[in-house]
Amino acid sequence: MRSIKEILRDSRTVAVVGMSNKPERDSYIVARYLQEHGYRVIPVNPNYAGSEILGEKVHASLTEAADSLAPGGRQIDIVDCFRKSADIPPVAREAIGIRAACLWMQLGVENQAAADMASAAGLDVVMDRCIKIDHAELQD
Repeated sequence: MRSIKEILRDSRTVAVVGMSNKPERDSYIVARYLQEHGYRVIPVNPNYAGSEILGEKVHASLTEAADSLAPGGRQIDIVDCFRKSADIPPVAREAIGIRAACLWMQLGVENQAAADMASAAGLDVVMDRCIKIDHAELQD
């Protein structure tokens, strides 16, 4: 398993699952930060599918998001989860299905069964950590 530093260094495209269109929400704040630091952010939220958040089209699912990137030869590197811990297993299955490199569960989000499933499929797994905080600490 790669270190957080390696994951962040090697990744360019982050799917934010549970992305909100409200600027005060953590998912929006984190996504904007990632964009400002050179990452391509792909919003995933069926409630906003078809609209745009931060200039990117919102997709209903990870599979739809991955399919939209495939013609350009790009793929999702990190699946960043802003969902309840209990909702993570189907996200993990989809992350495995699209061959993402990392399943990242934000602060307060932990699901060991989903982590084990993703890890067994070869994904790096990060639980209960904020990608924005970890990235900012590496910039110091």
